[in-house]
Parts: sequence; C-alpha cells; structure tokens
Amino acid sequence: MQALLAEQGRGFRIRDAVIPIVPGAICFDLLNGGNKAWGRFSPYRDLGYAAAAAAGADFALGSVGAGLGATTANFKGGLGSASAATPAGVKVAALAVVNAIGTVTVGDGPWFWAAPYEIGGEYGGRGMPPSFTPDMLKARIKGGPEASAAESTTLVVVVTDAVLTKTQAKRLAMIAQTGMARAIYPVHAPLDGDVVFAAATGANPIDPLFGLTELGMVAANVAARAIARGVYSATALPFLGALPAWKDRFG
Repeated sequence: MQALLAEQGRGFRIRDAVIPIVPGAICFDLLNGGNKAWGRFSPYRDLGYAAAAAAGADFALGSVGAGLGATTANFKGGLGSASAATPAGVKVAALAVVNAIGTVTVGDGPWFWAAPYEIGGEYGGRGMPPSFTPDMLKARIKGGPEASAAESTTLVVVVTDAVLTKTQAKRLAMIAQTGMARAIYPVHAPLDGDVVFAAATGANPIDPLFGLTELGMVAANVAARAIARGVYSATALPFLGALPAWKDRFG
C-alpha cells in the first residue's frame, strides 16, 4: 500500500517530500491452509500491493481477502461491509474483518446479536429469539480454556464523507467501536486485539457536537451490521475439522 501511494504521489507532504502513511493491523490467518513455508521473505508485501492496485467499488464479502482465515467461537468469520447515511445526508461506511474470540450469534442459533440494526434482511432477517435462556448467555470462547491471544482480533474501518479534524476522527472511531459490543459477545476480551480506524474524505461539514454524535451513532450501527454480514456471508474452509459457516446450518 505504501509503495503504491508513493508511486501515485499521495501522502503527507513536507516541502518536496511526500510521505505515504498507512496505519496497519494484522489478523491471524495461519490456519487457513496453503503453503506457509515461504522462507525469509513473506509474500504479504506483494499481496498488499496487488490488492491496493486492484481496489474498486465492488468487492466480495465472507471468506475472502483478510477474512479468508477468520473465525469466531462457533461459526466461520469473514469480511463484512455496510453503509448508511445520517438524516442530514452525511454518509458513513464500515469494513470489518471478523475474527472474534466470542460469538456473533445468540448462542448457537440463527439470530445475530446485531439483529436490531439489520436492513432489508441483509443477514438472514431472523430477528431476535422470542426469549433468552441461560445457555444463550453463557460465554462461548474460541479455543475454550486453551484460547490463545494469537488467534483472535476484529478489525474495523469506518469512512465518512464528513469534514472532520483529527480529534473528531478519533472520537468517531471511539463511538463506532461501540458497534462491536452490539454485534459480538463477549467483546474486547483479554485475548482479542480489536481495533477501529476512522477516516474522512472531507466533503460535508457537520455540527461539531450534535452532528458528530449522530454520525458516531450511525457509524456504530453500520459497524455492527458489517460484523454480522461478515459471518453471514462466510463459507467454511475446505479441510477436515473446519468451523461450519452460518449458512451451512441456517442458510
């Protein structure tokens, strides 16, 4: 990504120098099959360059890209996305890689924790269960007592066309992160490496108090939807013992 931005002359300019700054986060994916014996040089740099060069408006969801090896405690995780606009017409979208240590569904059933925010049956339209049982609310942890901090993290980026300062963008990320709690149970565990990035294109001015609060509220809902869609859209990996996909059970 940095190499591609440098070639395009995009980045933070200091006099004659352009410095491409790319925030980074990683998602554990070494159990997704394939040959990992690449020796001294990882292929991820070249893969990242190719992915950035091929980026477009249309992209697949589920077990693709960074979501290929993603899992949750009970179902295959994956790449999810969603978008919405505030009543004032300010747009916000989220992209999520769902590799959580907890669950995105209520118990082992078909209901998503993010059901109240679903739009148009985008993750099955199952709503919430008619009642909650103690079993639904018990902790389901990826790996159980043997859980490892190396295997779990949920990554989210929210992007808006609002005009935001750096401080406001940080606040947007903070509010949007509450969307994780609306979609994952449990969330932000000691074994999770959850993170939310926020970016703004600077097209639409907003009120710095109410406008930013409303934008953050919508961003949190969008993040929750993106997380649910990542699991809903996923397909199981093709090897023995792989976690089932949601659609394998309920699709």
